[in-house]
Amino acid sequence: MLAVAVVVLVAVVAILVPILTHQSAGGSGQAVPQGFASESTATGADGRTRTVEVRTPDGKPADLARVAPGSELVVTGTGFDASIGIYVGVCAIPAEPGRKPSPCLGGIPKGAERGKAAKEGAQPSVWITDDWAWKAFASHGYADAAKGAFTARVLVPEASSDGLDCRKVACAITTRADHTAAQDRVQDMQLPIAFAQ
Repeated sequence: MLAVAVVVLVAVVAILVPILTHQSAGGSGQAVPQGFASESTATGADGRTRTVEVRTPDGKPADLARVAPGSELVVTGTGFDASIGIYVGVCAIPAEPGRKPSPCLGGIPKGAERGKAAKEGAQPSVWITDDWAWKAFASHGYADAAKGAFTARVLVPEASSDGLDCRKVACAITTRADHTAAQDRVQDMQLPIAFAQ
């Protein structure tokens, strides 16, 4: 019984210590675009140049000025730090630059809390990580860790939920660091959206 307790304790420490000791790498360097651009590139404080792009499932640039709940958007990125997991979804644009994009629509990826996150199909929010301790709970890993590349299929959620109404508050397709680096803004990239009336 003692051996099991020691193994559990070691696993908990191995998971919690990186979260508690994570040092922010700074900001992403992105100025949130004015208007509705389907692509943005920025060089972060960590020296990485990140690009995020939003397309329709047939590969055309997405019209982010008129997104409709229930439609699918394909969000791709390159240059991200694959050692830091990210969430991809629709979040409020912070009033002050350098703040965490929050709150977000869509909640956590379906099934993530049970270690059975949906791996197929579009989801209102997507969790991407290569971290051994969290990979089973995430939607996906990075497609190419060396290039910091990912693809996320986002199912546009309803414009209002969880106390956020994107018809009244400026929102964006957002990437941000996951809970293991929650105060790190280096992975934050946003492309403004507007919901179709």
